[in-house]
Amino acid sequence: MRAEAVAGGMSRGRSRFTARGAILAIVVMAVLLYLIVPLRTFMAQRDHLAHLERQTRILEQQNGLLQARVKQLHDPAYLERIARECLGMVKPGEIGFIVVPKDGESRPPNC
Repeated sequence: MRAEAVAGGMSRGRSRFTARGAILAIVVMAVLLYLIVPLRTFMAQRDHLAHLERQTRILEQQNGLLQARVKQLHDPAYLERIARECLGMVKPGEIGFIVVPKDGESRPPNC
């Protein structure tokens, strides 16, 4: 008889679902659903921040290259070389020559 009482008590304890348990389950689900939106927003903002940091690094590299180019363009020797090679300019009193290769095709300078 005792085995039946123990077995009956176990089956009744396992299948018992009280109103307090249902309320607790609803509250837990509500809290989880309430936290989903801020968590999703946090994840989206974190991804956006990582994208902006990558973009910042790329722009800083480009800015460094452009600053080097500006420094190069302020160098009078570089400007003179570009004027001579690319534009074919010569100083007063100088004679400009153009060297034509044997095949007859002239190649433009790398300007």
